[in-house]
Amino acid sequence: MIIGIPKEIKNNENRVGMIPAGVYELAKRGHRVLVQSGAGIGSGFSDQDYEDVGAEIIGSLAGVYEKSEMIVKVKEPIQAEYPLVRKDQVLFTYFHFASSEKLTRAMMGSKSVCIAYETVEDTDGSLPLLTPMSEVAGRMAVQQGAKYLEKPIKGRGVLLGGVPGVPPGKVLVLGAGTVGIQAAKMAAGLGAHVTILDINMKRLRYVNDIMPSHVVTEFSSEYNIRKHIQNHDLIVGGVLIPGAKAPSLITRDMLKLMRPGTVIVDVAVDQGGCVETTRATTHEDPTYIIDDVVHYCVANMPGAVPYTSTVALTNVTLPYVLKLADLGWEKACAADKSLAKGLNIIKGEIVYQGITEAFGWETQLS
Repeated sequence: MIIGIPKEIKNNENRVGMIPAGVYELAKRGHRVLVQSGAGIGSGFSDQDYEDVGAEIIGSLAGVYEKSEMIVKVKEPIQAEYPLVRKDQVLFTYFHFASSEKLTRAMMGSKSVCIAYETVEDTDGSLPLLTPMSEVAGRMAVQQGAKYLEKPIKGRGVLLGGVPGVPPGKVLVLGAGTVGIQAAKMAAGLGAHVTILDINMKRLRYVNDIMPSHVVTEFSSEYNIRKHIQNHDLIVGGVLIPGAKAPSLITRDMLKLMRPGTVIVDVAVDQGGCVETTRATTHEDPTYIIDDVVHYCVANMPGAVPYTSTVALTNVTLPYVLKLADLGWEKACAADKSLAKGLNIIKGEIVYQGITEAFGWETQLS
């Protein structure tokens, strides 16, 4: 199979779809790998690194799309890429279709086969291709939140860990999934007081078992959310419904309950956000303020630490890429039920229910 690795063109996206070690494995099996010139530079990999393991360097984005049977990348195609996607071409990447009707319609129109990293699901319900980026984003949420709590950038002026004689800052984490646990771990490590909310009691019991005593758990309800946002300094949104739009747990009217300079980091922004006032931002312009509340809603947070993120991503995507390359998408998905759950759009037809529900298109699914 001919596999293409294009350079990411989303704002400040420095990750790349595959590291040289992954290309080596594909080439070893006889597959042809086309890497766009400069694709790996942001993650610390040169064109020569890819050539040394058997890749062919292609000068243009259009050239990679034109010659490849399967495209492996990090982020969803943006508008400039829509015309490049070909009929029957396989795209394996993060799509987050439920947050963008425009992208959904464009990929339907392309008649391509769209396999989304974020909906590949193991038998235990875990999301193996989302997990490493959720780990990165969860940890980064606290790093970024701590920075934006500083007064010069309109935060409350709170040091999360406090100092002797001054109590630590308070962090509220919505969701006890991978993002939430990693955020709680980082915040607790800084010495902050952490409250983590979820509706899954099994997850709360797990958190209670593994976290230190200054991380407390509570069942998530609108009442409890309204109560806690009034006295917490940093709020991390880590709620995920696989392949579907995130629920709005914090509404616009709730912002008035927060103290000026409170910081919200909505990691769920890729799925529409779990805060009503969330809108996607970029690393170039990461924040905005509504009702004196600082919103950090960067849609590709792991892109700021591309070396770590790219290596972590290839670690988990490569086994699936190898299956797709060796068998073709139909046989690979028939043989691997986890991979089959990654199928979102097949040649113009939506096959993942969360997408149709997000746009009220339920009748389109057969």
